[in-house]
Amino acid sequence: FAERQGAELDLVISGTAEKINMIEAGAREIPESLIIEALERGQREIKNLVAFQREIVAAAPPAKTAVKLLAVTGALGDGLKERFSGRIEEALWNRDKAARNQALALLKEEWSGYAHSDFAEATPAEVDYLWENELDAIVHRRIIETGERPDGRAPDELRPLEAGAGVLPRVHGSGLFIRGETQALSTLTLGGPGDEQIIEGMEIRGKRRFIHHYNFPPFSTGEVKPMRGPGRREIGHGALAERALAPLIPSKETFPYTIRIVSEILSSNGSSSMASVCGSTLALFDAGVPIARPIAGIAMGLMLEQEPGTKNQEPRYVILTDIQGPEDHYGDMDFKAAGTADGVTALQMDVKIDGVTIAVLTETLSRARAARLEILSVMQKAIPAPRPELSPHAPRITVLKIDPEKIGALIGPGGKMINAIIAATGVDIDVEDDGSVFVISERAEGMERAIQLIKQATREYKPGELLEGTVTRVFNFGAMVEVGPKQEGLIHISELAPWHVGQVEDVVRIGDKIPVMVHDIDE
Repeated sequence: FAERQGAELDLVISGTAEKINMIEAGAREIPESLIIEALERGQREIKNLVAFQREIVAAAPPAKTAVKLLAVTGALGDGLKERFSGRIEEALWNRDKAARNQALALLKEEWSGYAHSDFAEATPAEVDYLWENELDAIVHRRIIETGERPDGRAPDELRPLEAGAGVLPRVHGSGLFIRGETQALSTLTLGGPGDEQIIEGMEIRGKRRFIHHYNFPPFSTGEVKPMRGPGRREIGHGALAERALAPLIPSKETFPYTIRIVSEILSSNGSSSMASVCGSTLALFDAGVPIARPIAGIAMGLMLEQEPGTKNQEPRYVILTDIQGPEDHYGDMDFKAAGTADGVTALQMDVKIDGVTIAVLTETLSRARAARLEILSVMQKAIPAPRPELSPHAPRITVLKIDPEKIGALIGPGGKMINAIIAATGVDIDVEDDGSVFVISERAEGMERAIQLIKQATREYKPGELLEGTVTRVFNFGAMVEVGPKQEGLIHISELAPWHVGQVEDVVRIGDKIPVMVHDIDE
């Protein structure tokens, strides 16, 4: 666990002895060749685990449950192929998503009516299964045999790309990324260290200063639904995009802000999580966050066909770049890859088959890199580098270092001192245990005044210093002079003037501002 903290690569895979069927990874711009090396090493360990499991099964073989499967052949299936297959294919190969969905909905309604009227014994589950099975077969067959995708693209072709930065004038940073019908609007807010999110879980306790949230409103897919709290999709997609961006976020010492990005999916037709990565990079650049390089993401797909009775033969397959619609729903793999021009920062893969080989993954990563570079070039035309200045609406932060032993003096009893400074200047102040003091303000004059008061409250006075102070109290033996917040010194009556003083009030009165010199420090 200790080695995973700050590691260059954190990779989790699962699979069979021959194939990999799940990948989850975060990395610090790792080249694709090293990713493949790590996958190969992981699969070698999986083989050992599978062999161990087989030993257990051989020692105590379980009785397998017999499950009755729905038939995919027969008169009902033949009727679907004869009456509907051609029209289904025509509807699927429609570039317009709304028109495609409408045509398929009408065809499914017609198919359901035909099935239930001509085959009374057919169950609703069987009717639905045959329909989905036929759509799956049509998509696989046409793409594998012709290389033609439903929207007319070649297998390695991206949808039209658009990128914009600073599209919202009032927020601290914003970016809009469009890939085909998928649109992600990312907005960024900068806050002080006190805005960090506190995390208290079973395995982790700490704070997060970079937060990415993802919203998937129903209108993004043309639906009307209630909008409630985040679900599995929102949490998972938001975490994946955050993981992709995190390695490039500057350190707190370099950029002492808390950063929150919210990606709103305005329209969705596949790969909205990777569009969020691109939109968030544009927002980071627009906000002036000094990230070294832009990050982009792409979703890859797979259409694989294994002929019945040909297990020893290599299956036919086509790798697809930038999947959408039917390719996503009926495809065999969803492979999301994010990173910079220098390497990978996040991976996520799941499959609908028993797994994919290292050879397929190698080709997929290579194509994903080519697509990523193409996307990055479009993004950099919109905004080539982080803006040199923060938004005028963003707060400014100044970091002061004080002696940790002076933290108590700055805060004061019950927070009285620090709250008085905040009230007088309108700033926010965060103090950390190591003596770091963060002053956050949108107004320059408030910032300057607060810094001055903090320095006064935490100043270490030395003998010989010349100061100006205010007389606060008068005694018969001398006067108390305040030279800083809660910092007072006594002037003995014998030192008020270079002559004999009979009464203190003959020289100074309460409220007088007088020059003083520090003679000694009372520990």
